[in-house]
Amino acid sequence: MTSDHALPPEFSRPVAADRVGRDGLDIEIEAGAAEREALARRFGLLALDVLRARCRLRPVAGGMIELTARFDASVVQECVVTLEPVPAQIHGSFDQRYALNPAVLRSVVAEEDEMFDPEADDPPEALAEGAIDLGEAVAQQLAVSLDPYPRAPGAELAVPRAGEDGGQEIPGEPEPPGGPNPFAALGKLRK
Repeated sequence: MTSDHALPPEFSRPVAADRVGRDGLDIEIEAGAAEREALARRFGLLALDVLRARCRLRPVAGGMIELTARFDASVVQECVVTLEPVPAQIHGSFDQRYALNPAVLRSVVAEEDEMFDPEADDPPEALAEGAIDLGEAVAQQLAVSLDPYPRAPGAELAVPRAGEDGGQEIPGEPEPPGGPNPFAALGKLRK
């Protein structure tokens, strides 16, 4: 969704929908240093050293254009335990449809709202000013591909065992993974 007050994307590579011919269009894109720095800030990364993608746009049935893309990124995230840098290579691919006609978009979204299927393809996106922004599409896919809890090698959280932090262990009950049983106090009431 776009807004008059929205900031422009950090990595923008708009392609006019009318450039996509019957045979489709292949485009390679790569983020420059300033774009990578801005995306790193947006996604809370320590660094984004590489972001590039191979994109294919092609017309599909229903008055839509399909984007098929493969991307590669080299990122550095912060370890959630030690705050050390955690480098990672990310390789991803995705497909996204774009509706050429707003009426088609409304009918597809209305149909999908009636019968929600979590296994179904994502609904089509609207074109922004008659164009598909390949850079923003790739940036969004990078964001969902990032490890939400990056850890440095060997980094582990110190988890107190039952009884170590004042919690009570229930006899005969296995200790839950990840820490003391939150229902230990209720166990006392059974006695």
